[in-house]
Amino acid sequence: MTHPAQPGDSVAAIDTPALVLDLDAMERNLARMATFAREHRLRLRPHAKMHKSAELARLQMAHGAVGVCVQKTSEAEALAAGGVNNIYISNEVVAPHKLARVATLAQRLAQGGGQLAIAVDSAQGVAALAQAMHQAHGAHIDVFIDIDVGHGRCGVPAGEPALVLARAIAPHHALRLAGLHAYHGSAQHQRSPADRQASLAHAAQAVRDTRDLLIRHGFGPLLVTGAGTGTFSLEAASGLWGELQVGSYLFMDADYAANQTDPQHLPFEHALFVKSQVMSRQGDRAVCDAGHKSHAIDSGLPMVFSPAGLAFANGGDEHGVLRAATADAALPAIGDTVWLIPGHCDPTVNLHNVLVGVRGGLLGGFVERLIRVDARGALT
Repeated sequence: MTHPAQPGDSVAAIDTPALVLDLDAMERNLARMATFAREHRLRLRPHAKMHKSAELARLQMAHGAVGVCVQKTSEAEALAAGGVNNIYISNEVVAPHKLARVATLAQRLAQGGGQLAIAVDSAQGVAALAQAMHQAHGAHIDVFIDIDVGHGRCGVPAGEPALVLARAIAPHHALRLAGLHAYHGSAQHQRSPADRQASLAHAAQAVRDTRDLLIRHGFGPLLVTGAGTGTFSLEAASGLWGELQVGSYLFMDADYAANQTDPQHLPFEHALFVKSQVMSRQGDRAVCDAGHKSHAIDSGLPMVFSPAGLAFANGGDEHGVLRAATADAALPAIGDTVWLIPGHCDPTVNLHNVLVGVRGGLLGGFVERLIRVDARGALT
């Protein structure tokens, strides 16, 4: 496999298009979030579906994270193979053949002193999980009841339906009710602080009501896990959430940059970039070699980081079209480098085999190391 660069190369020598990680910026983001969690006495469990890298998951754990989240069984398997020993599948898994893999992984992690957890939102899912764990002969798994706190995706309604699930979990010795999964995904990208605050106030009420109901019926203690990069300070301030599942803070992307800032929220830096090169210049446009194969567009097109004053337009699979966005902006010349900030970091990372880790900045830095995307394409 050919990589776009090798350790020791200059930034200028990185082939294009390539996904480049500014290690200095990433480490500052890492330290800010770790300090926040420590000062607020919260468990930090970053979402590794963002970077899909065992190396970066281990780095986050070395800086205080208790473990990581993933969304897929195959993501959990890939990270476990890379030495990550505390993993939460923050998603529903119901297929028997997948649950057999979950049980095997739970057993393997436990044998090495690690831990596996999973989310459920149906009695059918609980029964299938219990059956798989029973067949694993002695394996145990932590279970979080997924409640819908406003996202409108998975999760049972708050209140009584969660109590029904808690009662379904209780008879199974291989399943340990660990708490509630309460993630409001759509609130992460609500642009105004007021809208995010309103969404989280509703979510907090749902969490409080559900937690109190379960405790009154003898279930507890219960850890509430959730939160994201757009709202974690609100979950922290509520006093209800005990664990933060933030993910994008480590890299940041153009969609998060579009959120209006909140003085109570930590600032994070862009650390993930697509390096591209101008391959054509025609009239009022320059064309770079970074099309949809190098960056995801589900949350919008990339933002041009450098040169300043340019706007990126859709050029298809292999091309990006650059035009002047301001009157004084000059189009780059053929051969010039253009740095892009992806619209959405998670699916962009999934398009690449490696992250090119750069030390010393994007202008005069050098390639320190290549970071494998271990869970690339881990869909099952």
